[in-house]
Amino acid sequence: MNLPNKLTMFRIMLIPVIIIISLISSLQEIFLFSSVTVGNFIILIIFCVASFTDFLDGNIARKRNLVTDFGKFMDPLADKLLVISTMIILLEQGKFQAFNYGLGFVLIIIIAREFIVTGIRLLAVQKNIVIAASSLGKVKTISQIFMIIILLLECFPITLFKGDSQDITSLVVISIAGLFTLVSGIDYFIKNKELILKSK
Repeated sequence: MNLPNKLTMFRIMLIPVIIIISLISSLQEIFLFSSVTVGNFIILIIFCVASFTDFLDGNIARKRNLVTDFGKFMDPLADKLLVISTMIILLEQGKFQAFNYGLGFVLIIIIAREFIVTGIRLLAVQKNIVIAASSLGKVKTISQIFMIIILLLECFPITLFKGDSQDITSLVVISIAGLFTLVSGIDYFIKNKELILKSK
């Protein structure tokens, strides 16, 4: 296994670490030992490290000509697992809302898009076709990562993220991530329309 693929697997291994830290911090809050803020600070650091490996493994693979079918398939899958896992944690913490209005449906759109795209990828694999990540897909991933970082930062006592400012910020970053997810999903479907139709 080459270095980029090792970085991809490392990113996947960080996901259970994030989940465990979230669980521990939630239990500590229940028993009044500390708050979710501490756990989210650790999660933020791990998430940023994991996201950086996404940027790193792609660059190394292209520069050193180490692009493999495994990397093309597992790299976007690792992104999906990391992002969705962290978003579910934020949803449980009540972060997917603005002005007391729940925005959890955006997470449903994101998960649905990823299931559909993964299904198309599986169809492609059956025909020995490997679909690499598209430019819109990368923008979608960046918008989701940015949204997660902002929502995690809102747990800290920062003046910017208080009251209406917090609600506006949450609404903007969640809406942008949801929009790019939807657009990239439609683009993905259109570009692979022939593959889908031939699989009927």
